[in-house]
Amino acid sequence: MNMGLLGFGVVGRGVYDLTADRDDMFVKKVVCLEDVQLPDAEVTKDFNSILTDESIDTVVEAMGGLHPAYEFVRASIEAGKNVVTSNKALVATFYDELIPLAKEKGVLFRCTAAVGGGIGWLSELERARRIQTLEQVGGIMNGTCNYILDSMTRLDLGYDEALSQAQALGYAEANPTTDVEGIDTWHKVILSSNIAFGISVDTDSVPAAGISRITAGDVKNFKEHGYVCKLISTGMMKDGKLSAFVQPTLCPAGSLEAAVPANYNLITLVGSASGRMSFYGQGAGRYPTAYNVMQDCADVLAGKGFYSPYGGKVSAENAVELRYYVRGGSDAWLDAQTAEHWNDAVITKPVPVNEMHKWLKAHSDAFIAALPQE
Repeated sequence: MNMGLLGFGVVGRGVYDLTADRDDMFVKKVVCLEDVQLPDAEVTKDFNSILTDESIDTVVEAMGGLHPAYEFVRASIEAGKNVVTSNKALVATFYDELIPLAKEKGVLFRCTAAVGGGIGWLSELERARRIQTLEQVGGIMNGTCNYILDSMTRLDLGYDEALSQAQALGYAEANPTTDVEGIDTWHKVILSSNIAFGISVDTDSVPAAGISRITAGDVKNFKEHGYVCKLISTGMMKDGKLSAFVQPTLCPAGSLEAAVPANYNLITLVGSASGRMSFYGQGAGRYPTAYNVMQDCADVLAGKGFYSPYGGKVSAENAVELRYYVRGGSDAWLDAQTAEHWNDAVITKPVPVNEMHKWLKAHSDAFIAALPQE
């Protein structure tokens, strides 16, 4: 395999390093805007030099972001080159274009590192769905949020202090919005649901609530009632109806999710034959993520393409009813849904997920967390 590598940051450098001792994968050219010298690969700022190089059969995209990554990946597929990417935003956003295009052009497309970093989550979904019907996917998919929530729970830190620590350790960006508002997790649960259920989720139908409004007082409330807060994603297919959402969720203190420390992930599937199966590991990092990029390259060498057939567009109904912890944003609707009080917060009666998220959009000062499904 001759590879054209797009990007030479954390993941790109990891991929290059992991090819060093192999005799079946070679990084031939690297697109990088910085002046980098490599002993065995040409470094260029011109993507077209990869596109027009007939000896390069596989393009590895490790740039991140939507543009120009989308244009480069699409052009690579059009040129008949296989594509491996770790870019969850790219695949989730342009799923309806890239997956059918790869099939049309007869090239292979893999993106295992896009969800779970070093966890082989998407490739496990591929294996699982061959034997059984997948009923639910999701869990803790964002290490930044988990680090913040874990630090607030174990160390009694406030949100701002926990975020600052995460930034100092490199777990959070200077602008953490994509992580803490649930956008990163939103991309991941959409992509996971597409593969698990063989569909194309209407992204506009999937709501996401983040953790940026959580306070130390909220965490204290949770502890007093035997819960730990985590940012949880859910993709669920029941009786032909899809639910897909991202939201802070209260996990019983003795549960697997409650015990996940620092920046780790715990991602779970529920299958008709296997029951519940969970996968734990590093959700990011140079070599854990590059490891799964390399696994995809090995799969391309073996002739393996995308994880599931491309399915039709499906909207998430999100009619499942949950109880919610709500602090702030009181109004007549919330008063009518209130079942009990936890200090300055309320616990609602069971309400549909879509109604709760619709209410939250109109109350920018409020924080919500779902209680476990009864």
